[in-house]
Amino acid sequence: MLADWLGLTLDGESPATTQGRLPFGRYRIHGPGILELTPNDLHPRAHAVIVSAGIHGNETGPIELVGELLARLEAGLLRLGAPTLIILGNLPSIRAGQRFCETNLNRLFRRDLKASGNEPQRARELMAAVDAFYARHPQPRLHYDLHTAIRDSRYPRFAVDPYADTVTRAEQWRWFSAAGIQAVLHQHQHSWTFSHYSKHYHQAQAFTMELGKVHPFGANDLAALRPMRQLLEALIEGREPPGDDPDVLKYFKVEHELMRESEDFRLCFPDETPNFSEFSVGTRLSYDAKAGEFIVTEQPLAVVFPNANVELGARAALLVRTTSTPQN
Repeated sequence: MLADWLGLTLDGESPATTQGRLPFGRYRIHGPGILELTPNDLHPRAHAVIVSAGIHGNETGPIELVGELLARLEAGLLRLGAPTLIILGNLPSIRAGQRFCETNLNRLFRRDLKASGNEPQRARELMAAVDAFYARHPQPRLHYDLHTAIRDSRYPRFAVDPYADTVTRAEQWRWFSAAGIQAVLHQHQHSWTFSHYSKHYHQAQAFTMELGKVHPFGANDLAALRPMRQLLEALIEGREPPGDDPDVLKYFKVEHELMRESEDFRLCFPDETPNFSEFSVGTRLSYDAKAGEFIVTEQPLAVVFPNANVELGARAALLVRTTSTPQN
């Protein structure tokens, strides 16, 4: 049934039933793209786990990874031991094969959201689903929001650690190291992404996980994501995930955001520049008719998520520098 749920959801169809049994638990469909899995026997080390994908519709690799997890659960190859919420985010944009339809869903996860439209309404539905799931389950809260990036990267697989008062536990860095994550980016302010929502409002251990580059369905290298799948499998089973040396990861923190404030805006480096490319002092990185130019001063900076074609008032790039392994 779980494989049918994924296929039917992507096709815009509704399953015949909304709840049923699994080899080691049961499932319930709370709405389009929202699937809850509840174990028969709760593992003592279990978290309340949220795995989300497709918040941007053209990021297909994580959706295929979720498909592998569901197939293994349904076949009894995984023993469900933790309450798990599986979310497929922006369903119309997934079907259209584009990042979003009207506006970027991954900037809308805030409780005082006033905007109207398809993506704002979907953000409200997903926030309500997260609120209800965590209210039902008292276990330690965890949320991995799975993405792929629109460009190449010096570190193809990296985690974004949202800004919030909640301290990130040191075990996460060990888990990431064993799961093939290569770098961590610490956010410097509230960003209103989906993972930020869970961390800010629910004190969850929550991350945006960038798992390579955007490709169409069927063209993703899932073999490269096998270590990440093993991490997710351990969490779904309620086991302690494998760990490795956290010092292997590269850590970065945000120093500045480049914002698009006018129609006359441009980034002063090639469109194909990979994430984490470094620029030396004196390099001009952007020009905006309203905000002026940005030139690197004092120390080199690397660029992450550059995109000159964002909406007015939106972030066009993050500028980051290296930092040490967190000691917590």
